[in-house]
Amino acid sequence: MAKLYFRYGAMGCGKTMQLLQVAFNYEERGHKVCVIKPSTDTKHGTKLYTRIGPERETNFCFDKKTDLFKKISESYSDVQCVLVDEAQFLTKKQVDQLMMVTIKLNIPVMAYGLRLNFRREDGGFDGATRLLQIAHDIEEIKTICECGKKATYNARFLNGKLVADGPDVLIDDGTIDIEYRAICPACYERYLEEQ
Repeated sequence: MAKLYFRYGAMGCGKTMQLLQVAFNYEERGHKVCVIKPSTDTKHGTKLYTRIGPERETNFCFDKKTDLFKKISESYSDVQCVLVDEAQFLTKKQVDQLMMVTIKLNIPVMAYGLRLNFRREDGGFDGATRLLQIAHDIEEIKTICECGKKATYNARFLNGKLVADGPDVLIDDGTIDIEYRAICPACYERYLEEQ
């Protein structure tokens, strides 16, 4: 039986790199994969991009209205795996549709994304929350904080200052310096106290 997998971690832990490695492994063995990402992720257009270099064109980008089960069953039912980047931006309904891909089409789905938003809430990302609820297999991809401890938080910095409130999605329009850093809980609190 095919499974729905959720691989999560803080920013910069290598989620997209792992997704690309899985795609490479399938294709090296002669199998087809379907690689998708949300259109919310406007960086690099329709490509998946990693900080260390490798990139790849997606098969398609989806928005909140896309019926993923319908799209995959109509156009990609011959693939051996569906790989989803930035899975936190899925809707609850789309996560359920991906579960149906595993059940009705017997195609494994591997979703990679953030568990928490920059406010340290899982409720900020419906896709991540639903994946944590129903995925067959859940695994954390670990990374480290600037202090050397395990990083579990995604911190948003605007013009060099930590911000703990605001919209989940903030597009860089060139008027402010937006930076995200993976940091540990202790460093997050330290930045809050310093402000």
